[in-house]
Amino acid sequence: MTTISPAAAAAVPSENRAAPLAAAGRVMLAAIFLLSGVSKIADPAAALGYIASAGLPLPHLALAGAIAVEVLGGLALVAGYRARLVSLALAGFSLVTALAFHAALGDQNQFIHFFKNVAMAGGLLQIAAFGPGRIAIDRA
Repeated sequence: MTTISPAAAAAVPSENRAAPLAAAGRVMLAAIFLLSGVSKIADPAAALGYIASAGLPLPHLALAGAIAVEVLGGLALVAGYRARLVSLALAGFSLVTALAFHAALGDQNQFIHFFKNVAMAGGLLQIAAFGPGRIAIDRA
């Protein structure tokens, strides 16, 4: 097993060390969107009920939009395709869903979900600000 001294590790350009971290971060952030979108596809009746319980208008349209944003946005984020734009859209989606579905901050579960969405939006804004990294379809 080869070990690298701290001095040798510091000599590796930071962009080389950052590339796999940026890709891993994108995949981790995308996972929740992909899983949520697929669960909506698997059980649309439950998703429609949840959307309707929040009092949102046009639940069928909202469901179709949510599936499209979560699945297509998640896949684009994993691939690093238009990652800055996609991450902005997903950050906005995360904040809107926090407000629409998790605003009952007196309920500890909703409080946690609200700030989970806020934290996700924060991570996505990092991608929007600094780009997807070198391991991406679009590297800008």
